[in-house]
Amino acid sequence: MTAIIDIKTLYESNYLQWLEETIKCLKNRQLADIDYENLIEELEDLAKNEKRRVRSLLEQIIRHLLLYQYWDLEKPRNANHWSGEIISFRNQINEDLSANLRKHLEDNFSIIYTNALDYVKAKTKLTNLPELCPYTLEQILDKNWLP
Repeated sequence: MTAIIDIKTLYESNYLQWLEETIKCLKNRQLADIDYENLIEELEDLAKNEKRRVRSLLEQIIRHLLLYQYWDLEKPRNANHWSGEIISFRNQINEDLSANLRKHLEDNFSIIYTNALDYVKAKTKLTNLPELCPYTLEQILDKNWLP
């Protein structure tokens, strides 16, 4: 029981040491000594952060695809920058995209597109932007595709 109290105290006072002790307990199968409450909270936060990260990257790719395709006035000056950003964000998202995270993107695709659209509308004042995403997820993630 003392180990549980000590590890719970560590969570508040020394997060890194709490992590190390938790990992050690898991590796040694010392399940009685694990601070389950905080471990579950950390795992939930980790999952939320991963989902937020891939949503953000997808939104960035969509923003830049819309700018690249529709902002004709700025395209001569910015097309290379936009395509470079698209490549960078695609590399990041594709590096760790699991089936679970891909499903999350599919489930939230319309919200992500709407957020990207709102940004591009505010930035450009364009009125010819499509209300529904003109790209498939496969196109957006394809490192060789541009509209």
